Amino acid sequence: MDYLVQSGGRLRGRLRVPGDKSISHRSVILGALAQGVTEIVDLLEGADVLATIAAFRAMGVTITGPEAGHLQIQGVGLHGLQAPRVPIDCGNSGTAMRLLLGLLAGQPFASELTGDASLQRRPMGRVVGPLEAMGASIQTQDGKAPLRIEGRPLQGISYAMPIASAQVKSALLLAGLYATGETCVQEPAPTRDHSERMLAGFGYPLRRIGNQVCIRPGGSLQGQRIQVPGDISSAAFFLLGATIAPNSDLTLENVGINPTRTGVIEILTRMGARIDLMHLRVVGGEPVADLRVRSAPLRGIEIPARLVPLAIDEFPVIFLAAACAEGQTRVQGAEELRVKESDRIAVMAEGLGNLGINVKETTDGAIIQGGVLQGGRVDSHGDHRIAMTFAMAALRAQGPIRINDCANVVTSFPGFPPLAKQAGLALEVLDQ
Repeated sequence: MDYLVQSGGRLRGRLRVPGDKSISHRSVILGALAQGVTEIVDLLEGADVLATIAAFRAMGVTITGPEAGHLQIQGVGLHGLQAPRVPIDCGNSGTAMRLLLGLLAGQPFASELTGDASLQRRPMGRVVGPLEAMGASIQTQDGKAPLRIEGRPLQGISYAMPIASAQVKSALLLAGLYATGETCVQEPAPTRDHSERMLAGFGYPLRRIGNQVCIRPGGSLQGQRIQVPGDISSAAFFLLGATIAPNSDLTLENVGINPTRTGVIEILTRMGARIDLMHLRVVGGEPVADLRVRSAPLRGIEIPARLVPLAIDEFPVIFLAAACAEGQTRVQGAEELRVKESDRIAVMAEGLGNLGINVKETTDGAIIQGGVLQGGRVDSHGDHRIAMTFAMAALRAQGPIRINDCANVVTSFPGFPPLAKQAGLALEVLDQ
């Protein structure tokens, strides 16, 4: 599946982006492990989250839906999962694979995690290593999936993460539910804290000391009603699109603005974007707002290192912002981008280069010289965020842009093409 996007246009009106993917994953996981019923509203019905739902069905959890974003889970408690009869297919979801790996390491049964070709290329060693230090038995294919787990008793550890990663942190906290003693995870920089917020919301005690979070076994989770806010990672494409397209004025409703996720707003604002947060409120323990964004000229900046982990999933958008800005933008400390659904540093550099932008790759980032975007052809390399970013690039390009290999957009943003067209993007879906 390809996208063909005509150049020019503007974005206007009011939109709702799909539910937050990170929160959707975690609400399914904790709902399955809780006692009683968990109701989830506005769940993201993307392929990644559906893979997590299928995984728990395979482990004996009764789940009704999703239907129109509504899901009901009959929790089995922390010790009620059953051995899956076949390997669990995580599809394209690194979140599902890494979090399930932490959970399954301490179960009293064997299991296997696999995924699509893209996911099987992604390194899992940074999760496997600390889990093995807890006593886990995990067989990998040179540090990658498929992963074979022989569930066994675990021992709590104190682990200082060398690289900030919410997925590693969450996997270790889930393993800590089944470990003897306390499990503590120390972060080198803040990462998204949805797991901690949700564990506390389900009634499980945590201990926080500065940049460290600790968990002990012996507690329980109680079923909850969860309303999932809009995903700021999905909103980011429209935040940038309305910034770079002349005469744009777009409001994105009910977007989660968890402070560990708002790096993209701060970075774009530092570059000159006009983004107003309106009707701030708290829904299910998560801060939420309506985001109004209007056209604005951008300027190149040096992106502060502290903001990198707070915007790690939004860097394709930030690379495009830099391409549309006056002057030079430098990204450092973002080596994590090389092990996402694609090597996002290399793929964005390649794509922007195809459109006439000068990008110099570095080991942990890039130096991007703002310029004039030309029309052309871009390969997304099957990466959903790359595909949606280059769709927005057409708003400032001199000619149409064709983006190859866009089928994986459904993993995080089902319904992106019609919503983008509703806002004003001239996007056509081609079946190649």
